[in-house]
Amino acid sequence: MKVNQLKAGAALSYISMGLGYLVSIIYTPIMLRLLGQSEYGLYNLVASVVAYLGVLNFGFGSAYMRYYSRYKIQDDREKIATLNGMFLIIFSFIGLIAVIAGTMLAMNTEAIFGSELTVTELSRAKILMMILVINLAISFPNIVFTSHITANEKFVFHKLVQMIKIVANPFVVLPLLILGYGSVGMVIATTFLNFTIEVINAVYCIKKLKMRFSFKNFDFKLMREMTVFSSFIFMNLLIDQINWNVDKFILGRFHGTISVAVYGLAAQLNNYYLSISTAISSVFIPRVHRLVATSDNNNELTNLFTRIGRIQFIILSLIASGLIFFGRPFINMWAGKNYDDSYPIVLLLIIPVTIPLIQNIGIEIQRAKNMHKFRSWVYFFIALGNLGLTIPLAKRYGGIGAAIGTASALIIGNGFIMNWYNHVKVGLDMKFFWKQILRFVPALIAPVLAGILINSIFNLYNIFYFLGFGIIYVIIFCGSIWFVGMNQYEKDLIGKPIRSIVRRIRK
Repeated sequence: MKVNQLKAGAALSYISMGLGYLVSIIYTPIMLRLLGQSEYGLYNLVASVVAYLGVLNFGFGSAYMRYYSRYKIQDDREKIATLNGMFLIIFSFIGLIAVIAGTMLAMNTEAIFGSELTVTELSRAKILMMILVINLAISFPNIVFTSHITANEKFVFHKLVQMIKIVANPFVVLPLLILGYGSVGMVIATTFLNFTIEVINAVYCIKKLKMRFSFKNFDFKLMREMTVFSSFIFMNLLIDQINWNVDKFILGRFHGTISVAVYGLAAQLNNYYLSISTAISSVFIPRVHRLVATSDNNNELTNLFTRIGRIQFIILSLIASGLIFFGRPFINMWAGKNYDDSYPIVLLLIIPVTIPLIQNIGIEIQRAKNMHKFRSWVYFFIALGNLGLTIPLAKRYGGIGAAIGTASALIIGNGFIMNWYNHVKVGLDMKFFWKQILRFVPALIAPVLAGILINSIFNLYNIFYFLGFGIIYVIIFCGSIWFVGMNQYEKDLIGKPIRSIVRRIRK
């Protein structure tokens, strides 16, 4: 059953993402035009600041997974109940802190955002910040329930709920945008929807999974141990915020909301790219912790690491190469000509991040082995370097300069240092991993040549050419990967379900 949950969870992740992208393709252009570029930029700017309060979870979600797996193996129900109670208390308290901190930020928007924003924008920024802070605060206790669902490998339920949220979001938000409530109405609707989903998760855990809480024996020794374990995850969260959100804040201070809007659209596309990778690796998190807790066999972990990495590379290389050849006309037709500068920014973001994305299960292996401290310190100094580069580059070159700073940090930190650490210290065979990844290079020759030829001859700003040659490119890519790049295990992942469906249809 667990294997079925894994396969179904991974499949539903991609169905959910595909549905999300379909909804986004339809919804985002409407939302951008109803909001206007300036207000969309303001929303992105405020959201980037509030996102920093998200680090207040201190990485305790990963700590829950680690200790829950340990107690589950021991079948110690009392400790699990105590763990649940501790985490609910901790996250509720964190939610309260977030509200207090967010209120203080909202009262000082002029000092935070600088002189580039108008009086009207500053006034609206205060309202947006308070609503987004409330949204964040009520999401903290829900971490306990989503972590419990993941730890029990109930991926089907989790992904179905996500799909419902994706489909419902435009139907909740668009009426308020059409009525003229702007970004304020959008964040109110989103907050209401998030709260509804969080209630559903809590009810499922308590009723279906029989999740129990014990508040009697708060284990301070365990709390200290978890704090040490989570402190470096907290550092990673802070670093991620610097790498992915500080650019918008800096652009807002130096160039205003329009520049933030252009960068924000590129960042949105980059977020979709990130989510594609994590959709597969996230369903293997419990398995990683279980492997480490039971055998800690580096050969098994390397094989799992490589299998997941190859699958991620197949999908990400299709998206990245497609974006290189078809990205600029897509952005112009989808978001509008005033977002044309988002194209070079998104390429600067997604190409360097591909390396860590095909290795992101390695982060969970480090956490399961309690060897994530080195990564945290490396990323901390890389993030400081990113910040040091981004400020002068963004000031002079705008969004492209900010993206160059982030790209440089990703290449140094993920491309070189973490590969060395995984190989030498963690025990993963990175030479074997990269040999397996580089076997895809011959399979990429045909689609790359096709992409260059298509761009040289045809006008892809014509919607019919864009769609027609986009489909042709996908067919060439998939055919080349299937016949030249994929191994039998990867072919079976696709072939076996198809053959099973065909047999059922024939019966």
